[in-house]
Amino acid sequence: MLQIEQFMCLSDNFGVLIHDPESGRTASVDAPEAAAIVDRLEAKGWTLTDIMTTHHHHDHVGGNLELKERFGCRITGPKGEADKIPGIDEAVGEGDVFSFGAFDFEVIETPGHTAGHIVYYSPKAGLLFAGDTLFSMGCGRLFERGAAEMWSGLSKLKALPAETMLYCGHEYTLANARFALSVDPDNQALQARSATVERLRSQGKPTLPMPLATEFKTNPFLRPDDPAIRAHLGMADASDEDVFAEIRKRKDNF
Repeated sequence: MLQIEQFMCLSDNFGVLIHDPESGRTASVDAPEAAAIVDRLEAKGWTLTDIMTTHHHHDHVGGNLELKERFGCRITGPKGEADKIPGIDEAVGEGDVFSFGAFDFEVIETPGHTAGHIVYYSPKAGLLFAGDTLFSMGCGRLFERGAAEMWSGLSKLKALPAETMLYCGHEYTLANARFALSVDPDNQALQARSATVERLRSQGKPTLPMPLATEFKTNPFLRPDDPAIRAHLGMADASDEDVFAEIRKRKDNF
C-alpha cells in the first residue's frame, strides 16, 4: 500500500510525498519548496526518487533543480510545456502512464490553468493528484487556455470513480466554499461541507484530501448541469460549458 505524506509549503501550497515500501521509491507531487520537502523526507527516512510535475508555475517547480542535485531524482512532467519544467527527464501526455513501483498513474491532460497542465490518476490506489486544475470546491484560474478547454479537462475528472481521493496544489478550500455558496446557496451538502471547512481551518487543520464524491455534490465547477445553479444564474437553457464559464468569471470577480 502506498504511504502518503501531505504538508504545507510556501504560504498555501500543499507538498505531497508518496512512498512505495516494496520498491523503496518515493515521489514528490510537484516541488514547491525544496527545504520543506527535504525536512519531511528526513523525518520519514525516505529518499526521493521521482518528482511528478503537473505544470510549470514556479510554486510547483521551484524545488526541482535543488532536489535533483541532492537526490538524483527523475523528473516527469507535461509534454505540452516540457521546455518550462526545470530538470525534466521524461515528458508525458494524455494516455501515458507513470509507473511507480506496483502502482500505475494515468496521465490526463487538463489544459486551462496552463497550456499543458496534466494530472495523475491511479485506479489501483484510488488517488488523483490534480495540481491546480481541480481544487476542493474550486478550480484553477484560466491563465493560458479558455473555459472550453478547462471544462473539457474537468469533465474527464468528473468521470472518475466517486471514491477517488483528491489531492490538490493549494489550501484554497475556505475561500472556495464561500464563493460556492454565492452560486449554489440552497445546497445542503455544500452548507454542511462549508461549516466543516470553517472548523478545520480555525483549528489550523488541512481540508484535504477529499473523496471526489464530496466534490461531485459541492463543487459548482463540476456541476454546471445542476438545475439549481442554472436557475440561480438565470441560465436554465445554456450549455454546460457556458454555465461553467459564467461561474469561473464570477469567481474571478468574487
